[in-house]
Amino acid sequence: MDERIREHAEILVDWSAQIAAGDDVVLSVDEGAHELAVAVAEVLGDRGANLVSVYRSDEIQRAYLRAHDGDFDTDPEYERALYENADSVLVLGGTRNTAGTADVSDDRQQAFARARRGIREGRLATDWVKTLHPTRALAQQAGMAFEEFRNFVYDATLRDWQSLAEEMDRLKTILDDGSEVHIDAPGTDLSLSIEGRTAVNSAASVADDSHNLPSGEVFTAPADAEGEVTFDVPMTVRGKTLRDVHLVFEDGEVVECAAAAGEETLDALLNTDGGARRLGELGIGMNRGIDRYTDNILFDEKMAETVHLALGRAYDACLPDGEAGNDSAIHVDLIADTSEDATLSVDGEVIQRNGVFRWEDSF
Repeated sequence: MDERIREHAEILVDWSAQIAAGDDVVLSVDEGAHELAVAVAEVLGDRGANLVSVYRSDEIQRAYLRAHDGDFDTDPEYERALYENADSVLVLGGTRNTAGTADVSDDRQQAFARARRGIREGRLATDWVKTLHPTRALAQQAGMAFEEFRNFVYDATLRDWQSLAEEMDRLKTILDDGSEVHIDAPGTDLSLSIEGRTAVNSAASVADDSHNLPSGEVFTAPADAEGEVTFDVPMTVRGKTLRDVHLVFEDGEVVECAAAAGEETLDALLNTDGGARRLGELGIGMNRGIDRYTDNILFDEKMAETVHLALGRAYDACLPDGEAGNDSAIHVDLIADTSEDATLSVDGEVIQRNGVFRWEDSF
């Protein structure tokens, strides 16, 4: 086994999920993530944790959804109980076909997502962490040779997370103290209210409410949005490509939308439920170990010199005590490149210009 896989497993268990002896862990394994799952199981055993593993497959999901009549059981208790009784959930991504559910209708996928809201909430209430094991399908989606993609994944993942956390804390402090964020870029003139919200220093550890490995972003939950935004980074969502998405917000809600590709899927996402037209997240990428787009949200949203906004559900970690944020069955991130002709301002002060922060030498 490649020693980087073992190191990946140790970072996941020790730094990211912070598993302790006696913890009850659900290990959710994609069909292509077997090697990483073996390494993680070994580390969990060494740490004295309890393990239940479940297998995920896009082909299984496709077969089930296409055969079903669409009237799904709401929050099946037997599955919800698994997550409600877990301390941690480790999700190992690693698909063998990035378009595995592309021929499942949007209506069927939306109905399934709505029916599983309680299961999703149960999982999100744990110390959950999502990571990714490199597969040939993901390499192909990223436009890389397999070995090139493996090197890319480990460069992004096997990092000095403590040092990155210290740098990102500068941005967290600015956002925590701020009231309004303004993004100015080609096709984008957007103002976001963040007053009273708490930013998350997402350095790949549940200790800081960070649940992705790799990570490398600071994010918060906008209370309101006004203006327009263009997302020029292509993304695959539900097996369909979204490209050059343009949204117009009024009073915090999407009132106009367009896309060069995937407009039908975009419409379906926005019509999922009442919260799907509002924002649940503003994220600012800071991981310079991610140096190219891969068409994989786990990496692309963390890339330095980008910002992303998520339609749908807001994370409780960003909200004041007692305040309910935007609620939705979806949380779909869309990404904009801010490396050229772009500024990011907080309360009228430019904190990033063309992807460079004000504390960096080249600002």
